[in-house]
Amino acid sequence: MIDRFNIAADILNLDESIRQKLQRPEKQIVVNFSITLDNGTEQNFEGYRVIHNTALGPSKGGIRYDTAVNLDEVKALAAWMTWKSAVTGIPFGGAKGGIICDPKTLSKTELERITRAYTKALSDIFGPEKDVPAPDMGTGPDEMGWLMDEFSLVHGKTIHAVVTGKHLHSGGSLGRVEATGRGVSIITLLALEKLKLRPARSTAAIQGFGNVGLHSALFLYEKGVKIVAVSDVSEAFYNPDGINIPELILYYNLNNKTIKGYPNSVAIKHEDLLLLDVDVLIPAAKEDVITQKNAKDIRAKIIIEAANGPVSSDADKILHENNVLVVPDILANAGGVTVSYFEWLQNSLLESWRIHQINKRLEDILEKGFETVFRVAVKHDVTPRIAAYIIALKKVAETQSVKEVALEAPKFKQN
Repeated sequence: MIDRFNIAADILNLDESIRQKLQRPEKQIVVNFSITLDNGTEQNFEGYRVIHNTALGPSKGGIRYDTAVNLDEVKALAAWMTWKSAVTGIPFGGAKGGIICDPKTLSKTELERITRAYTKALSDIFGPEKDVPAPDMGTGPDEMGWLMDEFSLVHGKTIHAVVTGKHLHSGGSLGRVEATGRGVSIITLLALEKLKLRPARSTAAIQGFGNVGLHSALFLYEKGVKIVAVSDVSEAFYNPDGINIPELILYYNLNNKTIKGYPNSVAIKHEDLLLLDVDVLIPAAKEDVITQKNAKDIRAKIIIEAANGPVSSDADKILHENNVLVVPDILANAGGVTVSYFEWLQNSLLESWRIHQINKRLEDILEKGFETVFRVAVKHDVTPRIAAYIIALKKVAETQSVKEVALEAPKFKQN
């Protein structure tokens, strides 16, 4: 994140004091709490909440439950949320949170106790106008519902807008579950159009078949794109004639949420999926899967970063020199934060929007963001990634400067 930030900051001639402020989070909170497990023993947990920036509005960002959660990761993800909101014009700042735990080994009641204890510890940090959490790795609508309920109990009234990604019955929004994948598909179609490639004659490989990868695959399949390869943590599959995605989704749902053993394709190595000769490669699993080591072997024309940070900074130059169009994560996977913003708005306005309204607004925002990024890329003769950072940094830096001038202005007493 810092590598790309610095390139954009140099192009903008960003003032050193503002540069340093935007590189560091406004707040980073570490909380320790204990809960009683189902077997009666007490266990301690460590959690984090990092608020990177609030110049554009309340901070916004997911909460991860994972054994690999650490403060540096949370800080980077919080900063990405700031740039993601800024590049799409969403009036949010960036935040991220996490708890070091393995949700797969915890019962539902234990997860609820953990969520409520974490919320109570951060009840003065969270708030609809302050910091708005959302689901991330290892969390979902259940955890967001518990968070909202606990926060509401602390404050003595129901406050739906404190969190997004809730169940519909708890004030969630239509379209939120599939929002990131839908956004990825919208951006993919725009990128194909940019290279004058027709969806019906295009091929794609998708690494990752969780929520984002699954919905990306489905929406692109419906638009006529031939999905020739998919993978999840268990297995990777290839079918040059195209994979029937609705059939694969049915298999996945009936097979304990895994594609392992899917019969209508050939199993390949996970790393080979990234090197297939396809029009579009969509890494939708984890960070740093395309690095200096394998970047030169990438044969895709387009990479759409559905995951956060799937291309390392040392691979950027190689891909650019090989004419691979990379659409950066802070634009490509911004569908999630966009529909989260719609959920927050609906809660704040006591409204409920129809699905076609949500999808149309999402498409409009992402199309505008895409066009702006490519216009700035041409203007500065930079990659779309650096263009996205230029747009985001400029917007946040200018707003931050205006706010600081206002704070420093002398206050005059009225007679």
